[in-house]
Amino acid sequence: MRVAVIGTGYVGLVAGACFADSGNDVICVDIDERKLEMLRKGEIPIYEPGLEGLVERNIAEKRLSFTSSYEEAVGTCDIVFLAVGTPPLPNGEPDLSFLKAAAEQVAKSMTGYRIIVNKSTVPIGSHRVVADWMNPHTKHPFDVASNPEFLKEGTAVDDFLKPDRVVLGTEKESVYKALAELYAPFVRQGNPVIWMDPVSAEITKYACNSFLATRISFMNELAVLCEKVGGDVEKVRIGMSTDIRIGRHFLYAGVGYGGSCFPKDVQALMATGRREDVPLSVITAAEEANARQKRHIVSRVRKHFGGNLSGKTFAIWGLAFKPNTDDMREAPALVIIDELVKVGAKTRVFDPVSMENARQTLKDKATFCKTYYETLEGADALVLVTEWNEFRNPDFKRVKQLLKQPVIFDGRNIFNPASLRQQGFTYYGVGR
Repeated sequence: MRVAVIGTGYVGLVAGACFADSGNDVICVDIDERKLEMLRKGEIPIYEPGLEGLVERNIAEKRLSFTSSYEEAVGTCDIVFLAVGTPPLPNGEPDLSFLKAAAEQVAKSMTGYRIIVNKSTVPIGSHRVVADWMNPHTKHPFDVASNPEFLKEGTAVDDFLKPDRVVLGTEKESVYKALAELYAPFVRQGNPVIWMDPVSAEITKYACNSFLATRISFMNELAVLCEKVGGDVEKVRIGMSTDIRIGRHFLYAGVGYGGSCFPKDVQALMATGRREDVPLSVITAAEEANARQKRHIVSRVRKHFGGNLSGKTFAIWGLAFKPNTDDMREAPALVIIDELVKVGAKTRVFDPVSMENARQTLKDKATFCKTYYETLEGADALVLVTEWNEFRNPDFKRVKQLLKQPVIFDGRNIFNPASLRQQGFTYYGVGR
């Protein structure tokens, strides 16, 4: 098939490369010429394991190309995926200006019937809105379908190539069959391609991320309770996860969720609820709990140091919102560092891949170090924020020597409390 993908962010670039890798001819469109030049050389502007090799291979085999011309892409392709950004507005509603501009350009560039697929995370009912945007700009027929993405940053390529399920939202059987054929190489082991109406598909995207965010917030609230009454949230987690009705995923307590999906989708669903006068109280509580949790570890730091952090220095391990990504959007580390700086503390920070992105956001709020051990030099305590693998088994003798005081705040519960206490550390986990 010939496929056009509008947008080369996380979703668009992964989708384009994976569709090309299954034998399709794919043209990706972006308006950023500098970014396009990088991509044509096989240089990836985002950190995503496995993506660079996928892009390089398919460029070399001439199945994947990049352009700023809508006419070149839309004029020759049968299926057009809209994968542009929909960042949140201050009220939580998604900003659809990029999507509107892309839809209008697609309409103006059509030379015949096209299947238009909403791959961007869009408000419920957007398939109709996109059609309304396009109608004044084309005389050619088209159908708008919904195909929400469920990619996890850090494992996006594997998620696309081996999806748990593919959701296709369309009223027309012909559209469903065309998209199901496109996705067939990725579901050969029997994972379902689910056909539903577009509105249900749009809701499914928000529902999944909001439910997972709620699980995280639930565990974080339990963790705070465990700290108060003397329980261990890790033991509680194991007790819960062995219940087959609950399962084991997204039950880990920590410093809160971040990234481009959970915060944005939760806020968008809340905004939809307000607009439709449907109180989504569970989801609202999850969002409020997450905002509190990002600050909770700082309250524990302040308590340990008697409430006064002025002049104290803290080593921060991990800045990205999760491992295996350089994404700093809504990262808990940003809140934690900001809270520490507000009360007069200094921070020395390190992340394996997100240092450049962090510099743009943090600016002079932190000292950026070349290694994670360097952050410890002259620090009063270590605060682990992101659970990168290289942080899991450090040389604790060296850590102890470099810190002014052997104090560790483990924001992801990756260390063994008993072992660290035996080595002379004061250890604080989350809910432990």
